[in-house]
Amino acid sequence: MGGKAKNEETPLVSIVDDDTAVRVSTLRLLRWSGLKAEAFISAEEFLASKFLSDTACLLLDVRMSGMSGLELQRRLTENGRRIPVVFLSGGASEEEEKRALQAGAISFLRKPVPKEGLFRALIFALGGTPNNPLKEL
Repeated sequence: MGGKAKNEETPLVSIVDDDTAVRVSTLRLLRWSGLKAEAFISAEEFLASKFLSDTACLLLDVRMSGMSGLELQRRLTENGRRIPVVFLSGGASEEEEKRALQAGAISFLRKPVPKEGLFRALIFALGGTPNNPLKEL
């Protein structure tokens, strides 16, 4: 499926993770799968980006330097931005997972995340999005 042409209707997935290896490998995987994807090292960088309003789904780490993923999720909700959130975490507590899900996260995945698990969460999060190339998986 790699090499699919991306068009303007393809949903944008934004990745916010301060772990360089996770951020870069996830970005490459999503682009290879036909999605538009952008990656950010921090919640602050994402909030200041031109991609905030176009993001159809957010892949978000819980624990990051600066603003946490849970704080970003809360701020987006307070500002009326209903972006589906899939959390990716390597060290979050059960309490953090519970808070994320209660606040409306679509899914909470533990690192390392198997590709199939990530795609299942994205298919669910983007289910109502037109031209979702992952529907074909």
